Amino acid sequence: MRVKNPTQPRPFRTPWVPAVPILGMIVNFALMYSLGWSNWLRLFVWLLIGQVIYFAYGRRHSKLRQHPKQSIGHR
Repeated sequence: MRVKNPTQPRPFRTPWVPAVPILGMIVNFALMYSLGWSNWLRLFVWLLIGQVIYFAYGRRHSKLRQHPKQSIGHR
């Protein structure tokens, strides 16, 4: 937005940058560290399932697959 519309008013500003983002990262990493191994296992299983669905759908519905001789950049 800063590139396309640099004069747009921005009423919201993040307070205490960079302290707030860094503290947020520290808190999130601490919460992640405290999780048990079963939560991490479930996370990776669901990520794997999601990746399989994502790539299977993309392979079937790809524009390149429908028109292999036509380049995406040249429409």
